[in-house]
Amino acid sequence: MGEPLWSAEAILAASGGRLVGAPFLASGVSIDTRTLAKGDLFVALQGARDARAFAPAARAAGAAAMLSLPLEGEDAARPALATVEVEDPLKALEALGAAARRRASGAARCAVTGSVGKTSVTQALAFALKGAAPTHSSVQSYNNHIGVPLTLARMPSDTRFGVFEIGMNHAGEITPLTRLVAPQVAVVTTVGAAHVENFPDGEAGVARAKAEIFEGLGEGGVAVIRGDIPWTGVLEAAARAKGAEVVRFGWSEACQGRLTAIERLGDGARVRAKVFGEPVELRLRQTGAHWGLNALAALLAADALGAPRDVILEGLKGFAPLAGRGLVRRLMLLDGEALLMDESYNANPLSMAASLSALGETPARGRKIVALTDMLELGTQGPAAHTALAGLLAEAGVQSAFLAGPLMRRLYDALPQAMRGAWSAAPEGLMGTLTSALRDGDVLMVKGSKGSGAYRLVEALTAPPGEGER
Repeated sequence: MGEPLWSAEAILAASGGRLVGAPFLASGVSIDTRTLAKGDLFVALQGARDARAFAPAARAAGAAAMLSLPLEGEDAARPALATVEVEDPLKALEALGAAARRRASGAARCAVTGSVGKTSVTQALAFALKGAAPTHSSVQSYNNHIGVPLTLARMPSDTRFGVFEIGMNHAGEITPLTRLVAPQVAVVTTVGAAHVENFPDGEAGVARAKAEIFEGLGEGGVAVIRGDIPWTGVLEAAARAKGAEVVRFGWSEACQGRLTAIERLGDGARVRAKVFGEPVELRLRQTGAHWGLNALAALLAADALGAPRDVILEGLKGFAPLAGRGLVRRLMLLDGEALLMDESYNANPLSMAASLSALGETPARGRKIVALTDMLELGTQGPAAHTALAGLLAEAGVQSAFLAGPLMRRLYDALPQAMRGAWSAAPEGLMGTLTSALRDGDVLMVKGSKGSGAYRLVEALTAPPGEGER
């Protein structure tokens, strides 16, 4: 077991629970026995099944102890693990997160949200900060009411920088999470038509919900916001209402962090900007204008956290593209190879436009092809948003489109006959025609909402030969 993160005594003090069994030390915190590491505290969150039933699996995986509802019956008499009994495991996890935040008193914390780019900015910022000092951050997209307190509860006491992604589907979801993190810096990457089906007034409601992130800022905090979008004023007013300093980024001259140029260099890009009037150059391993904006947001957040700029610039230079968010892979074909641009993690109109723009800037020896699945949670805007993609595909130079899902049928019908590769009700229905259509030199971009299964196309395209055959 690694260096202890939690003692039984500290967990009891934070949660107000009762210990059944011997005192213990835990080196981590987990909510899933499938990924639990030896020495972890297993937090048995209640779901469709009684999570206490997973105690034997947690023990087999090497858990140090369990935090759960009070044990019952035979389990109470002979527990599989030392157990901290609490009345509400989720509230206890939140209490552990708050306690971890307090004990890491030297940590400068940043919270990140936005309709597009929040995971990319979170991960890029955390990667760059690690070159300056011990840094703790969200993994994957642990950005909801479980992921945020879990990330906090895992934070070591010697953390110098903490970066936390915070997401939402409805109004009111960000407020309790940002108050739990209590960041000194809060970033809103942008506001767009994501989750609009849950907001009767559309993007205006999304903007107000994203602005909730400033509720966690104390006096003297810093708000880093996109400075050239229709909702900039909403974000800025909310930040200033909390006494925050506002720093804008974007293309506008009104931005303290202003992009001036992006130049593609091989598999990466050179970004030029002015930060508070000072010329700055960033080298990136990613391409596309949206990555210039992501990197500038990360740089401004790092400045506000007090990190040395030269270290951050070097870190951003080394940050690799993320799977599902721009990672480029080579697909071996019988007659050569194609390039796969993996943008499959999620999609909304803003991110789709950014990804198609990046595809348009990508050199191709062969054709440019897309495989797209439905963009979800757009409400009544959904059909029109999909039809509108026809113009973006043409601008990107797309020659063939393979589309899956009922909403993507709207796009299929709007495309010229020559651009119609295939349509299917589900992603799996595309695989045969898509793989047989690929030729040497082609560039294929896959994108869609996670719920509509774009990632399944990437999994199938990149699976080793024979995998999945029975």
